[in-house]
Amino acid sequence: MTAALYALRAGKSVMLLEKSAFGGQIAESPLVENIPSIASISGQDYASRVFDQISALGVEFDMDNVTGILKKDGYFLAQGEYSSYEARAIVLATGCRPRKLAIPGEEKFLGKGVSYCAVCDGAFYEGKEVAVIGDANSAIVYALSLSDLCKKVTVCTLFDRFFGEEASVKALLSRPNVEVIHEVSALAFEGSESLESISFQRKDGTSFDLKADGCFVAIGQLPDNGRFEGLVKLDGNGFIIADEGMATATPGIYAAGDCRQKKIRQVVAAESDGAIAALSAIDYLNKLDASQS
Repeated sequence: MTAALYALRAGKSVMLLEKSAFGGQIAESPLVENIPSIASISGQDYASRVFDQISALGVEFDMDNVTGILKKDGYFLAQGEYSSYEARAIVLATGCRPRKLAIPGEEKFLGKGVSYCAVCDGAFYEGKEVAVIGDANSAIVYALSLSDLCKKVTVCTLFDRFFGEEASVKALLSRPNVEVIHEVSALAFEGSESLESISFQRKDGTSFDLKADGCFVAIGQLPDNGRFEGLVKLDGNGFIIADEGMATATPGIYAAGDCRQKKIRQVVAAESDGAIAALSAIDYLNKLDASQS
């Protein structure tokens, strides 16, 4: 949406394609407190503000899942499940998808106790006991949000510490209904019709069961860029390789945000990528027009 904002302000026509909800991952965050000038806001509210901003500027948008891109004579054809879309330049900002634990019971209890989104499913566990698996910012934010709703939140980490923002960690540790268990790995989700407990293994090899009505998994993200492999280069982890101007291996195609190879994955960094990608695309189009006139 930031890329769309910059392109619209430059007088370009913009089609915004989204397969689920505008805003991507940030829209799923219950609380965002690291955006300059905004002390605290939900990710959904923040995404709505940006969407309203680009809507007022005349962005075109559609809900579709782009499955591939074809390079045609002088333009690109983005192929979706429902339609196809022509463009002379494309910004890929496909983000990531949740990384799964890949343990027994994970698929069985998906939607029946196992979740990857506290914003989406947290309200279902009001007054209940839940677990959060993860040790970085997403897990910490999930746990903070859930502690406002749930009777008890148990945070289970693989390592001996958290890897999130210090202020958020302090806030989490101050919550009386939050318990932290370090250095454990999940072995299986167990229950009958819905999740009842989670089996964990300690560092010393012993195991234990943790009773939980629900479990929120926040152990990182994976890219979903295989569909663009013919036009962009991917690193060993599947992230798009782009230069400082967000340009990929194909002129006219740019990458922005968590889908590209980068060190910092934060909302302000993603927005910066979007702005740079749009400005690079605008420069590409202007030069293209000049060469054809």
